[in-house]
Amino acid sequence: MTETIAVRAGECTSTFDGNRVRAHEQRGRMVVLVKPDNTVLVHDADGYQPVAWLTRAESVTIDGDRIEARDGDQHLRVEVHDEFASGRYPASAAGKPVGECPSCAAALVRTSAGVTCTNCGTRYGLPGDATVLDEQCDCGLPKMRVERGSEFRVCLDRDCESMDAAVKRAFDREWDCPNCDGDLRILRRGGLLAGCEHYPDCDTGFALPAGTLAGTCSCGLPLFETAGGTRCLDATCEWPRVEETAAPGP
Repeated sequence: MTETIAVRAGECTSTFDGNRVRAHEQRGRMVVLVKPDNTVLVHDADGYQPVAWLTRAESVTIDGDRIEARDGDQHLRVEVHDEFASGRYPASAAGKPVGECPSCAAALVRTSAGVTCTNCGTRYGLPGDATVLDEQCDCGLPKMRVERGSEFRVCLDRDCESMDAAVKRAFDREWDCPNCDGDLRILRRGGLLAGCEHYPDCDTGFALPAGTLAGTCSCGLPLFETAGGTRCLDATCEWPRVEETAAPGP
């Protein structure tokens, strides 16, 4: 469903109460925006900051010449005395263009929530460390690059090409459980993890870090090269770091 922003412009009075610091009554020629998440913004001609606002209100009503937003004891009311323009207009999240939607040919953009179509609203969630590539999948969507022990290039749509399946093919049963004789399986439990096959008798499990393999830790588990440095699969492992010593002098 396409989201919309409601816009009212005119000679208005805005009143805010429930917060002593922001309490006010102001009148002027203003523009009122009601966003899809129930955020209400009132702008005048000065500056970039709204003169009144209520973020993600519990309720918003637009009734004739009055707009009211409530959130707990905070109350924003805007009365339109002389209306210049009003309407509801399509809106979407904005972000860096990364491709074209194969369903409607509109722009796909990278946002904090993932990749979204600016027209039909189709959304693809991404891991936080994912990079969207210029490379295109056979389905028409861009591919993304992620690191989970190795570099994987998979489709944005997990129903088309699953990152989980790619990581499982590469590393399922590749490592031994340090607490029993079992294999570590690649599982999805909120995030990707390597968990002992003997669960629940053995509840050993480690979240897979974003990074590539960098050898073997002294504890026997794999090491990963991550954005924060080299670390063991076991984030609590205090593996010994060997300091380089200077060569003896002549």
